[in-house]
Amino acid sequence: MTSGRADANRRRIEQVALTELLRDPDASMDQIARAAGVVRRTVYGHFPSREALISALVDSAVDSVARAHASGREGVDDPAEALARAALAVWEIADRYRLLVALAQRSITMEGIRERLTPVREACAAVLQRGLDEGVFTSPLPAAALAYVHEQVLFGLMEAVNAGALAADLAGRSAAQTMLISAGMPAGRAAELVGSLEP
Repeated sequence: MTSGRADANRRRIEQVALTELLRDPDASMDQIARAAGVVRRTVYGHFPSREALISALVDSAVDSVARAHASGREGVDDPAEALARAALAVWEIADRYRLLVALAQRSITMEGIRERLTPVREACAAVLQRGLDEGVFTSPLPAAALAYVHEQVLFGLMEAVNAGALAADLAGRSAAQTMLISAGMPAGRAAELVGSLEP
């Protein structure tokens, strides 16, 4: 099999696996192979175990989150607007993967997921530091610690949506506002800023 065809097969298996696992978190490698229209051996040729497949899906999700976070901040000088835009952009991606994160926690430790998110957390800390330096944000926490808080807000809201405690269509706005408020922005101003950025 040519490397181009192998890469295309791998991408197709990942796409189908994500769909199948979001539909049925207990989907087996056999089910995924059938849904992808390949034999089981082909799936195992790319992913030696179900855990390896889920790990690859998490890596793809983290890459998507990192790109969304960067695009949200791009060309925005105001730290509050950059933070809000990044949060809204990340939620659009995270909402798609929120069930995957819950699933991944069964086979990948949260420490492993946090490690994968290090570049996103560091970029968030840089925006927060700029906001603290400019007086846009006020927090008793240093920027690096506040970035961890923001990461946990995102995970918490994903779990809240999964549990039915929060409507998915409100979660992006809620994430952005909560991040701004936790950075010391008044709630009214945070709501106004986020409202002005939503389509």
